[in-house]
Amino acid sequence: MIDPSRIRNLSIISHIDHGKTTLSDRILELTGAVDARDMRAQYLDSMDLERERGITIKAQNVRLRWKDFVIHLIDTPGHVDFGYEVSRSLAACEGAILLVDATQGIEAQTLATCYQAMEHDLEIVAAVNKIDLAWAEPDRVAAEIEKVLGIDASTVLRISGKTGEGVPELLDAAMARIPAPKGDPDAPLRALIFDSYYDQYRGVVSAIRVMDGRITTGAKLRFMQAGASHDADEIGARTPVPVPLADLGPGEVGYLVAGVKDVGEARSGETVTLAGRPATEALVGYHDPKPMVFCGLYPVEGDDFGALRDALEKLRLNDSSYTYQPESSGVLGFGFRCGFLGLLHMEIVRERLEREFDLALIATAPSVEYLAHLTNGNVVEVDNPSEMPPPNQVDFIEEPIFVATLLLPTPYTGTVMELCQNRRGELQKLEYLSPERVELIYRIPLAEVVIDFFDQLKSRTKGYASLDYELSGYERSELVKVDILLNSVPADAFSAILHRSKADEYGRKMTEKLKELIPRQQYDVPIQAALGSRIIARTTVKAMRKDVIAKCYGGDITRKHKLLDKQKEGKKRMKSIGRVEVPQEAFVSALKLDD
Repeated sequence: MIDPSRIRNLSIISHIDHGKTTLSDRILELTGAVDARDMRAQYLDSMDLERERGITIKAQNVRLRWKDFVIHLIDTPGHVDFGYEVSRSLAACEGAILLVDATQGIEAQTLATCYQAMEHDLEIVAAVNKIDLAWAEPDRVAAEIEKVLGIDASTVLRISGKTGEGVPELLDAAMARIPAPKGDPDAPLRALIFDSYYDQYRGVVSAIRVMDGRITTGAKLRFMQAGASHDADEIGARTPVPVPLADLGPGEVGYLVAGVKDVGEARSGETVTLAGRPATEALVGYHDPKPMVFCGLYPVEGDDFGALRDALEKLRLNDSSYTYQPESSGVLGFGFRCGFLGLLHMEIVRERLEREFDLALIATAPSVEYLAHLTNGNVVEVDNPSEMPPPNQVDFIEEPIFVATLLLPTPYTGTVMELCQNRRGELQKLEYLSPERVELIYRIPLAEVVIDFFDQLKSRTKGYASLDYELSGYERSELVKVDILLNSVPADAFSAILHRSKADEYGRKMTEKLKELIPRQQYDVPIQAALGSRIIARTTVKAMRKDVIAKCYGGDITRKHKLLDKQKEGKKRMKSIGRVEVPQEAFVSALKLDD
């Protein structure tokens, strides 16, 4: 067991792309945790997906030694969709290193993660990163940190995560300023699980932070919220290679393998104690995050439904911020309705399911959760357009509203305001942080943000704008459900809930797109967009025409009429019983309407 006064638990937090993972790489090198020959960029990013996209998706923890201290370092994601990962990591720390890019200054996520750290009462050590760049302005950025966050500019360190300049001084400052963990080694064991993943050979492997007491190998453990008992088969620390240890004491961060096969027993936020001498009350744990974006996930092959269910269950252990429940669609068969924290989160979960569990999936168009107030006084939560009650039963509909904080260079103010106003946004605040940078705060309906708002924002500002957002409740709005009918049969997967002003445009675009994508049948296929019983747009996929009178040359004209009438009768009968098959490729293309 390590003396708690020599332990420092800290996270690295910042906006996306401000250099958290690069700084982690330098710290690994500086502390000798990784051999120079084994070193590679993004060392702590273990997923292929993280390396390809150049972003951190999962928080990673590692034990290091610096002078007389043992550091438990947690590298966190920067993207707004993974804020839940950050909050879980901060709960296992006493301090945080806040990085700000010397060329870009404070961004939206800098504010969000800093406020999160302050809520957890963490000691914050601020540093300006990337001072090796020719256009870096560390003094200006340090002054901005003092003005916006209230951290004294004279205490802000100057570093380069790329070259390693200033990193030893940063570690010394962190050791001096961040307090040692508090905890009673003689109290009953209380350890917090802050992350887990499923290993097919060892079961659930959990990342734990010991708050009180000691955990030893072979001890009989009790998982307090799940009410399950297991033996501690192996405990240890990542250095970053997993190293088994005999015990972990107060303030230590490590991993636990307890032969847990049921993933529901070792969720994030679970408190582990000793079965023989249990703690009286569990640790606070985490609030379940509320999903904001919903979509249907369906296997391309219907037989993979069971495999998809197992995959969702196992992945939820590693990422407990998404939800899922079974649903069925007339077009796509059986699948799951899943809820996510944002569009990137949805994309990442889908890609992880396809890669890690070898599944081929189709995702329906993203939607948000509406509140339908019915004429009988009931309120129904609707996250799937096909579940919307009939119009004659609905009194009014409320939609979720975002408060979006945008930080951008002053020259782009006009184009960003135009974007927000086109998305039904209301300006709440406009403030100049400096002559070069402006902060805009808008209230925007969530439905207007989920499709391509972030992409549009980046393209209009050449990548210089940053966005942070939080849900701010529900508001009444003029919303309608648009149904798409194929041969007079509703195709529920294409339905959408939209503002009345956008309904006609969506109906027209979707019918035109489907006309190009649906193959021709033996009969005319009408594609219609409908608001209730009113058709607002229509196109027709013309029938394939077989020339049945090709063999009639000369003779009486009535022979030709007889054959054509017979063909017409056959097509009419076929149309009444025919089912329009939507090919999978057409389905995927149709949902990429904004492309």
